[in-house]
Amino acid sequence: MPRSKNKVASHRRRKRILDQAKGYWGSRSKVYTVAKNHVEKGLVHAYRDRKLKKRVFRQLWIVRINAAARANGTTYSKLINLLNKKGVEINRKVLASLALENPAAFAEIVNFSAN
Repeated sequence: MPRSKNKVASHRRRKRILDQAKGYWGSRSKVYTVAKNHVEKGLVHAYRDRKLKKRVFRQLWIVRINAAARANGTTYSKLINLLNKKGVEINRKVLASLALENPAAFAEIVNFSAN
């Protein structure tokens, strides 16, 4: 009985990895064993950084809100505390975009929270 090698599945598996490695430098995109290692590492980074991205954007929003709040005579922590006490449910993403794109509206929010 002849040996079964399952060439079709093996070829597809290798081709999928090499397709994912397209654009990598040198043997990382040409040699299967090297490409496999770098694709796996790339997927690990992609998984981790999808979680990290959320943290990074929150940090960015906080920095922008703090800068705009200080320009209006308060700080980030005081502003957020006053907004929470007033019951204003506006998230940091929206506050940051207001601070960047519409400083007058952001100033109104700061004045409302202060009074």
